[in-house]
Amino acid sequence: MKQLSATEAARRFSDVLDSVESDNETFVVVRHGRAVATIGPTAAGTGRALKRALRDQPADSDWVAELRDLRDSVGEGSDRWHD
Repeated sequence: MKQLSATEAARRFSDVLDSVESDNETFVVVRHGRAVATIGPTAAGTGRALKRALRDQPADSDWVAELRDLRDSVGEGSDRWHD
């Protein structure tokens, strides 16, 4: 993991992003001798992983009733997105 000063990271930001994207490099940004940020590749997710995570969670049996109560409490009003 490479360290960069905040100034250097700002000056070379495009190059840093290129290295992250093409070489999967990770950088620690240091300000006044203290690590303040990490710039690195994002964690990749897949639809399969999302389906697995959703499948592994127990169904919320109260969700439908809570949604109905919420809709009833809001009532009918104007929809500024579609007015």
